[in-house]
Amino acid sequence: MKHFISISALFFILFFTQHFYAQEIMHFDEDGYQAALQRSKKEHKPILYMVYATWCQHCNKMKAEVLTDPEVKDFLTKNFVCAWQDIEKGEGEMFKQQFGVKMFPTFLFLDENGTVLYNINGELKSAELIAEAKTALIPEKQLPFLKKDFYDNPANADKCLAYIMTLRKGKDRKELALPAQTYLATQKEAQLVSAINWRIIANAVSDVNAREFKYVLQHQKEFATVASPVRVQRKIINIVEETLKPFAENLDTIGYKKARADLKALNIKTADSLVFKSDVIISENVGNWSAYKKATMDGAEKFAWDNATLLKQIAQNYRVHYADTASLKYGIKMAEQSEKLSESYDGYVLLSKLYLKINDKQTAITYARKAKEMTVKLGWNSKEADDLFLELGI
Repeated sequence: MKHFISISALFFILFFTQHFYAQEIMHFDEDGYQAALQRSKKEHKPILYMVYATWCQHCNKMKAEVLTDPEVKDFLTKNFVCAWQDIEKGEGEMFKQQFGVKMFPTFLFLDENGTVLYNINGELKSAELIAEAKTALIPEKQLPFLKKDFYDNPANADKCLAYIMTLRKGKDRKELALPAQTYLATQKEAQLVSAINWRIIANAVSDVNAREFKYVLQHQKEFATVASPVRVQRKIINIVEETLKPFAENLDTIGYKKARADLKALNIKTADSLVFKSDVIISENVGNWSAYKKATMDGAEKFAWDNATLLKQIAQNYRVHYADTASLKYGIKMAEQSEKLSESYDGYVLLSKLYLKINDKQTAITYARKAKEMTVKLGWNSKEADDLFLELGI
């Protein structure tokens, strides 16, 4: 009897487990892009293509928490041909090139001919994904309709904004520039200061040399009355960051120099701190230590004097990459300011090593002892401080 009960219980567990996971798994077609188009024509349903990366935490979270939701599964499978593509395999490169996929996850809503009807990216909750999918089914909310509706009347601000805000859900910000420029070209400068024009500029203008951005710089107080001073300043800061960031990340020193020159020519006071930080990042990453020295000596005291972490990083680079006394003393100045802001064990070790490098052994000993005292007080590993003691002969 016991044996029979055990077998029955095992059978029930296996059956229940299989049934449970069958309910969780949402089927996505993996037969390829052309197969999805053919299914769309045959079933008379648009396509929902999820483009993901295996390393993307947002993709994996949605797979585990959203795409297992019965309500999501039911709505999507009833209304769409559902397919997905790993960006790093098979047709992944085609999706990058043809659809401009850069963020993950990206959800492409396509018709049977592969025309993009709607496009969203990023992590969404179940209700959000269903809401967006419902919107994607409404012809008047789809990109082809909104695009034609706008270009048929490019002086209409409401139609421009509707197209831009839908396009913005799935496209790189640079893709928004053309409709914004098309509409704003119909506006005289005196007409630019309005609430709806501000929304178009704020959401779609990203070129520091654009007429509209220059006009915003020259009329910040006026735009602040239709937006707010904070929003205007945030837009200026964002556009500076967007201008410099790609060059700094890709170590494109030629492009960076040109972009930097454009920003400097505009004389944007709020941009100076961002330019300084970008100068530091790109010169450090390419190993241009003469440029790094110039950037930090020109700007560290203006723009990093209250940033203990950045000051310590600068001091560490001075210790490693410079040998002349003047440079090392400047590194000491950075490290000492960092310690004033936030006392730290590694900061004391760094100061000891800097002073030792300029042959000020007595001060080096003082900071080595401070480091050692901190390890004793906090119960930390003191190996680095102990090694310094040996090096200093104490």
